Amino acid sequence: MDTILQTLDSWSHAERAASWLRAGAVLVFGLLLARILAAMVGRFAARFWAVDNVVLFRRAVFWLVAGLVAASVLRQLGFDLGVLLGAAGILTVAIGFASQTSASNLISGLFLALERSFQTGDAITVGGTTGEVLSIDLLSVKLRTFDNRYVRVPNETIVKSDFVNFTRFAIRRADIMVGVAYKEDIARVRQVLFALAERHTKVLEEPKPAVYVLGFGASGVDLQFSCWASATDFFQTRSDLYEEVKRCFDAEGIEIPFPHVSLYTGADTQPMPVRIEGTEGSRGQS
Repeated sequence: MDTILQTLDSWSHAERAASWLRAGAVLVFGLLLARILAAMVGRFAARFWAVDNVVLFRRAVFWLVAGLVAASVLRQLGFDLGVLLGAAGILTVAIGFASQTSASNLISGLFLALERSFQTGDAITVGGTTGEVLSIDLLSVKLRTFDNRYVRVPNETIVKSDFVNFTRFAIRRADIMVGVAYKEDIARVRQVLFALAERHTKVLEEPKPAVYVLGFGASGVDLQFSCWASATDFFQTRSDLYEEVKRCFDAEGIEIPFPHVSLYTGADTQPMPVRIEGTEGSRGQS
């Protein structure tokens, strides 16, 4: 009888060791398979999606397969998956109530990946913050502002807010607001501005520059000088154009107006009396 019990006990130990070996084999080959599948899916998705979206999708595939592998390993070790799934469901509900914000950011991150409104390297403005996109993660987007600050923006904030992508398109229009005195010839001013745009190396020939008359201002005629430039050179080009407009107007004798105030003392524009006070007393002058 003792021999039979020892034999059964040895079989039990052997079966337990075999279960651990099978579980280890499933874990190793399962994780290897998860990496291979994630890489294959990433290469296929790279044909249609941006790099950041491919990374998110590849991670999602990897962790999905890894979860299935973990369930298979637990089954090999003799765990009842039904009980584990029930406990996992209760735990998921509890975690869901405790991390509603994180779940919302996660779902918003998936929407951003599918929408592809921006990618790494783009310059965007969201929530009053402007900067370059460093990374697009599952919970947030990381920005580097132009004064070199690091800003983390939750995905939910981006989905709910209006944001501007400055580098989505290859070219941008620089609008230069300028005023000229009422005495100036608008046709001549237009010729001077067009000649300026033609000389500037970073102003594009197409679309063509344009000059618009916006209206009559308090001190002069308000104009809009619009030129197109590459998105990467936009800010420098706009700064250069303001400087060149001032230089050209000075060279051509075109007056840029400033506010003037005229004072009248009555129906007859008689000279106004001016009183100058000094340290030695007061003097009247008219």
